[in-house]
Order: sequence, then structure tokens, then C-alpha cells
Amino acid sequence: MILSKPFKTFVLDTNVLLHDPEALQVFGHNKISIPLTVIEELDHFKTFHDERGRNSRVISRYLDKLRKKGKLNEGVELDNGGILKIELDTQVILPYEFHNKKEDNQILMTALAIQAKGEDVYFISKDINLRIKAEAIGLKVQDYERSKVKIDELYTGVKELILTSDKIDAFYQQKKLKYTDTEILANQFVILKAADGKSQSALGKYNPQTFEIVPLRKDTHIWDLKPLNTEQRFAIDLLLDDNIKLVTLVGVAGTGKTLLALAAALQKTVEEKLYRRFFVLRPIMPMGRDIGFLPGTKEEKLTQWMGAIYDNLEFLMEKNGEEIESKIQYLTETGKMEIEALTYIRGRSLPNQYIIIDDSQNLTPSEVKTIISRAGQGTKLVFTGDPYQIDNPYLDASSNGLTYVVEKLKGQDIYGHINFTKTERSPLAALAAQLL
Repeated sequence: MILSKPFKTFVLDTNVLLHDPEALQVFGHNKISIPLTVIEELDHFKTFHDERGRNSRVISRYLDKLRKKGKLNEGVELDNGGILKIELDTQVILPYEFHNKKEDNQILMTALAIQAKGEDVYFISKDINLRIKAEAIGLKVQDYERSKVKIDELYTGVKELILTSDKIDAFYQQKKLKYTDTEILANQFVILKAADGKSQSALGKYNPQTFEIVPLRKDTHIWDLKPLNTEQRFAIDLLLDDNIKLVTLVGVAGTGKTLLALAAALQKTVEEKLYRRFFVLRPIMPMGRDIGFLPGTKEEKLTQWMGAIYDNLEFLMEKNGEEIESKIQYLTETGKMEIEALTYIRGRSLPNQYIIIDDSQNLTPSEVKTIISRAGQGTKLVFTGDPYQIDNPYLDASSNGLTYVVEKLKGQDIYGHINFTKTERSPLAALAAQLL
């Protein structure tokens, strides 16, 4: 099939396909060009036991399936009417500053060769530096933005309503307030304030089944931990609500996201015994060497990597009057608690568990979707993270899996979210968050 002009040619970098294996389906009635070097890099990743390895295998199987429709080096029609072609041409000389045998530069050479034939080429990459290099040599460049959200407009989970003093008084007396405004979302928290300047105010949460604003739960203390501000009180309400199966807690360091989530998990699993166990997961996103370079067994390596989790657990045990080391060991040996790297959960079924995914800002939208799909009957998921502290080189505050979930799931009956803004770790930590 030959596309009628004008059409665009999108040359995809390897990291786009590793980031989203469905990327080949989103460019519409245009041409997608995949340099042969990208195929070589996908072949390198196929043996990896992480999301990159899985995605590379998914893409390879899809391309192999397309071979039945025609020769990939001549162009094969996609289901959406576009064309996919594997490009072999690298007969373009880059400036002498470029190392022509480097994989990234070979991909740029292919894109330039296609552009030299007169096609309207757009180079798509998640690699910031490679986009800069591509633009410097005359290519039009774009980030892959399919899953991006507007971080400045991210849903906060809280809405302020200005009502008459009479309505606020009625809310206190009747323990509910009918409210049918379509702008309010399921499980959104509400701060009621008096319109006439009086001091009346109240806190509530919107119940989508009854179309009512209802008071927050009274049991605000969890594992001998009490909320230090309104945001933490909202979070506790979500964490203890058995009807809400997915919670996201977003905020800067020191706001109490992980600590509150762990306290709620202990409360629901150990005290109330509503869940079989609580499961704490973290993505392994090293800023230097990977976990495999650390000494010791997998458990010993994880202990070092999960230091922040153990610090919080020790604080909770100490506050609760427990013997710290023996209690943590008891929870692990009896199967009440499991702390694991996300790398090792593929293929597992996770029913009736309270699962916390910490540092989830380092996950891609595809990875978050995979995790949620692992949740079995009766499981509750809690994602925590700070979208401005990302170690993944191909993600940013707008494209990570945590903010993607917030944007896509807001308003769903079994989902709740709160955005933290106030640091409670210490006056020094609060000062750093505010000024540095």
C-alpha cells in the first residue's frame, strides 16, 4: 500500500518501543520507520527479566506477525491504515563530532537518509540528549507524549465548597449533605466553608452512590499514629476505607506518604486481620550500580535497597511499644509481611493483600497497568511517590506511571487520591522542601 501525500514519517527510537509496546498503533494514517539498529537493540533487551525485556519481546512478536502481510523492508500496512517499514539506509555522513558506529548516531543517520528522500520526518525519542542532537543536525523532533498529563493541573483529590452557614450546620446535624454538582468526583474530599464570613467549616468526602457529602471516619489513629494535618487525615480515610481498592498518595519528601501507608497496612493486616498479608514493593531504579552488584543474597541486597521502608517500620514498631527487630522478623516469618523488588513479582497472583508500591513515580504507565492487573480478589493497592524525584532517565513529572494513574482513574468509585503539600518530617525538612 502506498500512502497518499501529505503524510508524516515518524522515525522511532528504541526507548519509545521499550516505554510503550503499543506505540506502533498510535501514529494514525502515517508512516512509521524503524531503523534496523533499533531491531538490534531490541534483540539485546529481549533476555532482560524486567519490563524492558517483556516489551522488547512483545514488539518482536508483533513485527514477526506483520511479516505475514508483506516484506517489512518494503512497508507493511497496519490495522489503522498506516505503514510500518524497517529502514536499512544509513548512507548519510554525520558531522565529524559524531561517532558513526554508535547506535544512537546510526539511528540519526537513518532518519536523515529518509529525510533526504523528501519525506516529512519526525524523530521520536524519550532520550533528551538524543533529541537535542537530532535537532542540531536538522531533524524535527518530538518526545513520545501519549501518556503525558499536565502536571500543573494534576487532580489534588480535594475541593473547596462555599456554602451558607445553615447548610454547614445541617451537615453537622444530619451527618450528610445532598450534593449533585457534576464537577465533584467520587471519593473527592471536600472542605466546606461559610459564605457569609462566619467561622463555620467542615470536612467531608463525596459518596458517589448516594450523591452525598459525608463526614470523615472517626477512627483517625492507626497503629498509634495520628494525623498531623488535614491532608494526612484525608489520606488515612482513604487508606482505611475497605470500599476503595486503589489509592494514590502524591507529595514531596517528608509528607508522610509511606509512613501512613505502612501504618494502615499494619492496622488492616495485623490488628483487624482483613488481609492475608501486606506486601511492600519498590522499583529498582539505581542512580549508580544495580542491585546485582551489591554483596550477599537477594534478601540481604533488598535489605540495603529497602532501607527507607525498614526505617519507617522501625519507627512504627517503636511508637507502638513493640520490640522492633523481633516483631519485624515475626511478621516476615509468619508471612504477614513481604518486602520485595518489583522485578520479582511477574507472574504472581496477589489476592486478598494490602499492597504498597513505594517510589512509583519511577514506573512507566505500562508498568503500572501491569501491576494493577496482578491484583486479585480482595486486594487493595496503594501507590506512593513524588513526581519531581524521578531516577528513570526516560520519565518526567508528566509522563510517569503515578501521575498517569491519577489522571486516568480520577472519578472512579473504587479509587481515591490525595496530594500532599506539607512536610511533617522535621522543621529542617520542611524548610528544604519550601526553599531549596
